[in-house]
Amino acid sequence: MSKADACAAILWTGATLYAVFGGADFGGGLWDLIAGGAEKGERPRARIQRSLTPVWEANHVWLIFILVVLWTAFPEAFGALMSTLYVPLALAAVGIVLRGAGFAFRKSIESLPARRAMGAAFAISSVLTPFFMGTVVGAVADGSVPADGNGDAFSTWLAPLPLLTGALFVATGAYLAAVFLVVDSRRDADAEMEDYFARRAIAAGLAAGALALAGLFVLHADANYAFDRLLDEGLPLVIVSGLCGLGVLVQLLRGARRGLRPFAIGAVVAVIWGWGVAQFPYLLPTSLKISESAAPGPTLDSVLIVFGIAAIVVLPSLGLLYWLSQKELVGE
Repeated sequence: MSKADACAAILWTGATLYAVFGGADFGGGLWDLIAGGAEKGERPRARIQRSLTPVWEANHVWLIFILVVLWTAFPEAFGALMSTLYVPLALAAVGIVLRGAGFAFRKSIESLPARRAMGAAFAISSVLTPFFMGTVVGAVADGSVPADGNGDAFSTWLAPLPLLTGALFVATGAYLAAVFLVVDSRRDADAEMEDYFARRAIAAGLAAGALALAGLFVLHADANYAFDRLLDEGLPLVIVSGLCGLGVLVQLLRGARRGLRPFAIGAVVAVIWGWGVAQFPYLLPTSLKISESAAPGPTLDSVLIVFGIAAIVVLPSLGLLYWLSQKELVGE
C-alpha cells in the first residue's frame, strides 16, 4: 500500500466514524422533529436529550478530521470539491451552526417562544444538514465533479443520484439513532420508550433499505464505473450490509436487543467501505486518482504521523467518553 492509499484509508476511516456517530446524532434530531406536540413529544424528546447531551459535540469532531485530512493529503481533490459543491457544503455548514446553537440554548432560554424556536432550529437542521452532505457524496460518486474544479454550482448536485443519496443519509441517520435509543431505553428499563423507538427503527431501516436498493438502479444509470465495481469487488460488503440490516430487523421483531448496535453499525460501515471499494483507485471517479491528487511525500508522512499520535491519544479519550455516557456517569 502506498502512502497516498494509506492516507485515503485514513480519510475513509474518518468518514466512517462521522457517518456512524454524527449520523446517529442527526437522526436524533429527526425523531425530535416528528415527536409531536409538547405533551405528546415530551418523553421521546427527553430521552433524545439525555442520550445526545454528553456526546453531541464529540460526534462532530470527525467532520473536522475529514476536512483537515482532505485538504492536507489531497489538495487537488479538496479544491475541486470546494469550487464545485460550495452551495450544498455551505448549506450544510449553516445547518451545523444552527443545529448546535439550537440544541445548546433550547434548555437554557427562559422565553417559551424562543425555546421553541431553538428547538425547531435544532430539529430542522438535523434533517437538512445530512441531506446536503449526502448530495455532496452523490455528486462525487456519479462523477459530476471535474478534476480541475469549477463545475456547475447547481446541476452537479441537483441530479437523481445526489438527491437520492441525500435522502439515504437522512434515513440512515434516523435508523442508527432509533436503534441506539432502543438500547438506551432498555438500559433505563423504560419499556414504553423502548417500544416507541423500536417501531421507528424498523420503519427507518426499511426506508433506508428501499433507498439503497433504488440507489443501485440510479448508480447503474449514472455511474457505471462505480456500479460495476460495487457488484464485483464490493459485492462481499454489500452482502455483509444486507445481512447486518436483516439481523437488526429480526432482533427488533423478536423483541430481542442483544447485538442491535453492532449489527446496525455493521450495516452502515459496510456500505461506506463498499463505496470506497467501488471508487478505488479514484477520489473523483473517473477523473482524479488518489495518486494524482496526493500531496508531496513529506506532507503525507506528516499526516500519517499525526494520525498515529491521534489514534493513541484521541481515540481512547473518545472511547472513555462514550463508555461514561453509556454508564450514565456523566453529569448534566
